[in-house]
Amino acid sequence: MAMTPDYLRSAGEVIGAASSLRDAAAIWRARDPDMRVVVVDPEDMQDETPAVTLGTRRVYLATSNGHCWHITQQPSEATALILTQD
Repeated sequence: MAMTPDYLRSAGEVIGAASSLRDAAAIWRARDPDMRVVVVDPEDMQDETPAVTLGTRRVYLATSNGHCWHITQQPSEATALILTQD
């Protein structure tokens, strides 16, 4: 399923409003079990551009060819959300 701008907006609302980043990931996983959602250290993403910035929280879009993961700026390509918080 391709991620749409509305999907990304809804995810951003949940991620921005959750009490913690780990809660945000858990809420979104429950809402969409097919979407991989991972929380990583912000230093792991320091050279990447976030798709969404929510205060100190950042959302990156990722996709995989089945072996390697890479960051994408295209929601239609994304199969995962990577979350960080400063």
